[in-house]
Amino acid sequence: MSNTRIAKKMRSVRHSRLRKHLRGVSDRPRLSVFRSLNHVYAQVIDDSLGVTLVSASSVEDAVLSKAEGRNKTDISKLVGDLVALRAKEKGVETVVFDRGGHKYHGRVAALANAARDGGLKF
Repeated sequence: MSNTRIAKKMRSVRHSRLRKHLRGVSDRPRLSVFRSLNHVYAQVIDDSLGVTLVSASSVEDAVLSKAEGRNKTDISKLVGDLVALRAKEKGVETVVFDRGGHKYHGRVAALANAARDGGLKF
């Protein structure tokens, strides 16, 4: 098995272990972060209803227009700001942070800090 496949499997195992304890409910939904090699995606999910309330990603026009000449960490900050803005518009104040099995470091931490600065509490 290649190292890439092992790393993906281990991330999946870490994410499953996290999800045993994390639940997003109506008054406190889950802010889920997915980080690919080039992009970052964030969703605010109500697990009790099984619906996505808000989403933002680095492939949207709102982010791409501001992303010219920026590195991936700065783009993650833009996504964090955008998801916080959209969540506030929907009336979401507090969330549970789901890092998706990734380390709380780099782009994941940048997105989380930007969402906090945008007004989300977690």
